[in-house]
Amino acid sequence: MTSKDRHHHRLERRHAPSLTNWGAPPRPAHPVRPDTVVDCGWGRLIFGQTFSDLEQLARCLQDERPGRRDVALYLRDPHVVLSYAPQDLFLDPSHTFRLWLDRYQCSSRKPQGFIVRLLHSRTDADAVHRLYQTRRMVPPTPDFVWDQRASKVLQYWVAEDSQDGSILGVVTGVDHVEAFGDSEHGASLWALAVDAQAPYPGIGEALVRRVAEFYQARGRAFLDLSVMHDNKGAIRLYEKLGFARVPVFALKNKNAYNAPLFMGRPPEAKLNPYANIIVNEARRRGIGIEVIDAEAGYFALSLGGRRIVCRESLSELTTAVAMSRCDDKAVTQRLLRRAGLRVPAQTRFEALDQAEAFLARHGRIVVKPARGEQGAGISVDIRDPKDLERAIKNATRICETVILEEFCEGDDLRVVVIDYRVVAAAIRRPAQVVGTGRHRVSELIQTQSRRRRAATGGESSIPMDDETERCVREAGYAMDATLPDGEILVVRKTANLHTGGTIHDVTERLSPALAKAAMEAARVLDIPVTGLDFLVPDLSGSDYVIIEANERPGLANHEPQPTAERFVDLLFPQTATREARL
Repeated sequence: MTSKDRHHHRLERRHAPSLTNWGAPPRPAHPVRPDTVVDCGWGRLIFGQTFSDLEQLARCLQDERPGRRDVALYLRDPHVVLSYAPQDLFLDPSHTFRLWLDRYQCSSRKPQGFIVRLLHSRTDADAVHRLYQTRRMVPPTPDFVWDQRASKVLQYWVAEDSQDGSILGVVTGVDHVEAFGDSEHGASLWALAVDAQAPYPGIGEALVRRVAEFYQARGRAFLDLSVMHDNKGAIRLYEKLGFARVPVFALKNKNAYNAPLFMGRPPEAKLNPYANIIVNEARRRGIGIEVIDAEAGYFALSLGGRRIVCRESLSELTTAVAMSRCDDKAVTQRLLRRAGLRVPAQTRFEALDQAEAFLARHGRIVVKPARGEQGAGISVDIRDPKDLERAIKNATRICETVILEEFCEGDDLRVVVIDYRVVAAAIRRPAQVVGTGRHRVSELIQTQSRRRRAATGGESSIPMDDETERCVREAGYAMDATLPDGEILVVRKTANLHTGGTIHDVTERLSPALAKAAMEAARVLDIPVTGLDFLVPDLSGSDYVIIEANERPGLANHEPQPTAERFVDLLFPQTATREARL
């Protein structure tokens, strides 16, 4: 063997995948701490290569605490461990990917619109908890996250919005050397989560890169991560960064949270997110589920002798009369006004000169169809007669009856009232894009629209229509103009989720006065489940106008608030917890 051949042989041995994970284990260079388990807050990470007794490993995994998701990884003989508890354990259908850190190349491109840093405050810990909840992940408690700030084993990084300081993403790193004296000098990445409504691209990539660079600087050899086998978007990102799949397998417990992984997709899985959140809660309580029409979101819930048909959050408990009150925006407004609740000035469109007179009187108006949903046909902040005529034509495509309404300043607030109690409140913000200095406005809109569709299962996207073009034009841009780097451009005036808007939970900040107005409005309309749309100058104040009521609010948009729980409580009160009844 020549010196050149010996050099290549050494390189091949150096970069070969660790046999510790799937073959006969090499003799460790120094003692490894036995039976190592790391509490990650969402569950325990059980390092299989540190267990000599595989039956003990199975028992350890079975000791999972309620509400957690333990993972046993780096199992040399997963089939043997599974044989000790086949009723309780299952082989996780995830792939393990590895990045060799001596091959990793840093990116010269810096994050735009956000920064990535280590978690450093209790406020960060609270934000991380909320973010995991909204992404439907098992969240570590804020106390747990904050207590790890000086840990040598666990590290948390967050992505912070440079504009307002909000937390847009989070990721956890685990140092295997600090955890159990890993002779392979490894590390792993866990619980990556990015706000589905974040306005900037590249947040997930920036978080992964920061973790890789941190452990590279610590002298670690590799960074591992686990990803569901069908998460094609995430796999593309990891492969782009240099991760390669390795034959490492994991075991998990058969619990309610993991049920889709070992039982397959239930028949009702084809329902949309607004119906699914309800049927999942019903299933958890042992309530029977019958899918009537998945495409339209119809299903029936049954318990004992009680059967209730629903269309998403609209149930048979909402009468046809109550539904018709909400369906016609003009009727809604008249009823609320007579009850002493504040609503904007409004009139029905009859002729163009009458509409122009209404515009001249108020200066800025809203044009919308009398019936409709999801923001279709609505034009906001109309100031010009030409735009007025175009807006009226757009509205008539949705409904022959068109309403002209006084434009009111304020944040767009959605309040969900179930059983005449406020359950959730959220500020809705209209679709916007952030300039790069390189891309045209139309390209930025298309990119942001793709991101919103992916984040919402296809529920949210920005229409490339006359209304979007009008909003862009009023902001001083053309669709083919290049938006300066970092500049934020609002491309719709309506804040509906279905037209690319984002929704941000503010339940804890809602003033008693606004909550009272919402509950009074629900009683005036005599509707047990409704989403009321307010315009408010200040969440902590008492000023407001109510612009409409929705008889079928999207409960999935308000996580982590317990909207589905309270909805099922209303339908089947005998299944409600004692705390919910109080």
